[in-house]
Order: sequence, then C-alpha cells, then structure tokens
Amino acid sequence: MHWSKTRSRARFNLATSGVAPFPLRDLPVNLQELEINGDNSYGYAPLQQAIAAHHGVDPDCVVESAGTSMANHLAMAAIIESGDEVLIEHPAYGPILDVAHYLQSNVKRFRRVEQNGWAIDPAEVRRCVTPKTRLIVITNLHNPTSALTSESALREIGDIARSIGALVLVDEVYLDAVYEGTPHTSFHLGPQFVVTSSLTKVYGVSGLRCGWILAHPDLAWRMRRLDDLYSATPVHLGELLSVAAFQHLNLLRERARRIVEADRKLLRDFLAQQDGISAVKTGWGTTSFVRLLNGDADDFLERLRSEFDTSAVPGRFFEMPDHFRIGMGVDTEMFAEGLDRISRAFA
Repeated sequence: MHWSKTRSRARFNLATSGVAPFPLRDLPVNLQELEINGDNSYGYAPLQQAIAAHHGVDPDCVVESAGTSMANHLAMAAIIESGDEVLIEHPAYGPILDVAHYLQSNVKRFRRVEQNGWAIDPAEVRRCVTPKTRLIVITNLHNPTSALTSESALREIGDIARSIGALVLVDEVYLDAVYEGTPHTSFHLGPQFVVTSSLTKVYGVSGLRCGWILAHPDLAWRMRRLDDLYSATPVHLGELLSVAAFQHLNLLRERARRIVEADRKLLRDFLAQQDGISAVKTGWGTTSFVRLLNGDADDFLERLRSEFDTSAVPGRFFEMPDHFRIGMGVDTEMFAEGLDRISRAFA
C-alpha cells in the first residue's frame, strides 16, 4: 500500500487494480436529496437491504465496512485470536497476509501453481490444513492473477474446513468482473463460508468506501461490535451515494466492462508477440500477472518507470519477485501506449 500511494503513479499507469472512476455527474441521483447526517446504529437499513438483495441473503448477515480491506480486517479479527492457525493462499494479496500477521496468528500457506493456471487444488488445501487450522483464506477472483475458483472446488474446501471446525474467508471483491455467467457468492455454499467484498474494484466508485462482510448473524453481530473500535458510524453521504450506486449497478458495471474487454484484447495480442514474458490468460478480471522469463523484474520495472514513464506492480508484493501485475479497465488508449512502452523497454 505504501508503494501504491507513493511510487505507482506514472503517465502510463498499468499499476491499477480497479476500473476507472465512475463520474458522480453520471450517477442518476438528486444531489439535493443528500444529507450529511442520518440514522445508523449498526448499519444503514437501505444500504443493508441493497447489499442483501444483491447477494440474495438476509440483511442480518450483512456487515458494513470501509472497503474490502477493512472488511477483511474485521472478519479475521472477529474469527481468530492470537496464536490461532490461519491457512492463506500463495501467492497472496499483501494486505490480507499483513492483517493475519498483525493479529498475531500462526500463518501457514498453501500454493497455487502457475502451471495449473493458478487454480486452487483442494488436495493441496487438505494436505496443508491441521486440526489447529481456524481459518482458510482465499481470494476469488484471485488477486493478482484473476484465476476463478470453481464452485466444486469451493465446496470441497468448505468440506475440508467443516471437517476440522474451521471457517473459509473468501474475498470476492473482483468476482463481478466475470461479466458472463457471473458466479453466485460462495456464502450460499454453507455456514462455514464468510465473504468480503465492496464496490471498489469493479464498479469505479472506490471513493465511497462501500464494503461489506457476509456472515451468519451471530458472527455478523460480533463484527459490528468490533467495528465500534474503529468507527462510530460511517460517512452518511457515502451511504446515500452507495444506495444510489446499487440502484444502477448495471450502468456502472457495463461502462467499465467495455474498457476492460478492450484492454484484455490488447493484452492478449501483446502477450502473443512477446518472447520475454508469459502470463496465464483469463477471460475475466481486471488484472493479469506476468512472469519475466529472464532478468530482474524489479530492475526492469524501475527502468520502465524512469525511462518510459510507465508503471506496473512489482511481483514481490505478492511474494513472486519474477512477476509483475498489470491492471486493466481505466483508459484503453493509455493502456495500449503503456503496453507499447513495455515492448520498447524489452527491446
């Protein structure tokens, strides 16, 4: 996060993780109806209902949070105690791993393998769990690779968790970037599933910080009480605008979809022409994880930024130092020029 806030920006920024911002002027909302203050004891009812309706769950299962990062923090803090064993995918999105360490859990890992398309192998999860495992943590779509975990694999992971009395935390913030046949949330697969998500990555309204957790009511209540330590109440203007966003989600998603799909076609063509890099290709998601076949990726990215004014995310932040992550969905003209500059940097 420190790198993204201080070092990621460049004229040709391929270090993004979400789609372009959706302009407030294009959101069908009457600004005169907005209010600074409003009622929120443990959740703003219209927003709770909107999130619940989006996922087909009871509003009592919804916990509001400030984005997915806080959702992950609240979820883990409510589930685990210091010293508890937590099993987390590798490679992993850094802040999820950081939260587990911050909470002083005993972190174990299971591997996703590039040769297997970065897919989760439930047998690997089974091999790595122990009777002490309290929580299994995954992202779906996977960050950074955009790999999709199938429902059958999720069910098998849920069975593994149930057999040892553990829960499964699934960060689904990218899941709605599967534009055709969008999967249902894994929360419906069983009581051992806890889900986090937000409007930040796929819908272009990250500034609203509209995040949430799906958990069964007793656990959801623990999370709400825990959130008393972090915030008295959310920003009400953000809640009102988030409700408006939910009323027009398809408008927001389709606007971004056009850019993401155009960028993905450019990326496919680009990868087909390059000998020095490789990547697992997916038909969804806003990120691609690229492997540098020769040389030092950090050195390459530093030269890319300094000589070509182009940025991508170093793979070391995902524990894969020979990789880098490219983001799609912001501006296709900028994206095309950024890819061209990567080609020139290779040359």
